[in-house]
Amino acid sequence: MLSRWGLVAPLICLGAPAIGGAQANQAATRNQTSIAIDERLADDAHLRVGDRVVLSAAPGVGVAGRGDTAVIAAITKQDADPSEVARDDYGIRLHLGDLQRLTGDPDRVHRFAIRTVGGPATDSVRARINDAAFGFHAYRSADVAVGTSRTFQVVSRFHRAIALITIVASGIFLLCILLLRVEERRRDIAALRLMGISRRSVVWSIVLEAALISLVGSALGTGLGWLGSVLINWHYRGVYRTPLAFALVTSHIVLVAVVLAIVLGVGAGYLASTRLVRTPPLTLFGR
Repeated sequence: MLSRWGLVAPLICLGAPAIGGAQANQAATRNQTSIAIDERLADDAHLRVGDRVVLSAAPGVGVAGRGDTAVIAAITKQDADPSEVARDDYGIRLHLGDLQRLTGDPDRVHRFAIRTVGGPATDSVRARINDAAFGFHAYRSADVAVGTSRTFQVVSRFHRAIALITIVASGIFLLCILLLRVEERRRDIAALRLMGISRRSVVWSIVLEAALISLVGSALGTGLGWLGSVLINWHYRGVYRTPLAFALVTSHIVLVAVVLAIVLGVGAGYLASTRLVRTPPLTLFGR
């Protein structure tokens, strides 16, 4: 059953992939209807541009030879539309006159789109359409997009919550690792203090080391995240046969992660080193 793409809302049945011999030539002479099919249908039914198919408004009619013969004029790629990812329907595009003749519903459409220029023109066109007759109602494309994407907005917010929890947990883990790292170097810090190195120099050296560790960790995390997004997109694009991106590593995400890692790393290094340099060096050796 093929039921996608706006005006192709009535049921259309692919009765046969091709018509052979004289029957195909006679059908082509009587009717030269041209259609466009999506690439998923072309792959599954092994169709190419120039092939002839039989279309009918009811299942099984095309098999009996009572449908309309159409020539495949184009094969279209699937749009990156989240609302169509999990749908198994195929898509066919016909000329409006051919569709009305096929379905037997002349002068009837379920919806149509009008492109306007500027906000005032949009409001004027909406008012004229809504006042034309009972049953007409015009919506802005932005309103339609918001109404049909509420599920994806919920999913997006859920992903943001997971990302926030992950970042906070990773930051706490990084903080603990750096505190332990500085604590393990208490003997080195005590030796530097006994050699006459100033407290400020010791603190700055530890802070710089913590910042370097944070930068290296951020670079490795960014690389792993990018590799993970590539693998996720490769897998799910193959499963759903869509160009939609299922995972993204944006510059904003990278910037937030790097800044947070550096701030936490520098802060942890500064706090731990400050506490240690204020402790008498001999006491540090005795721990």
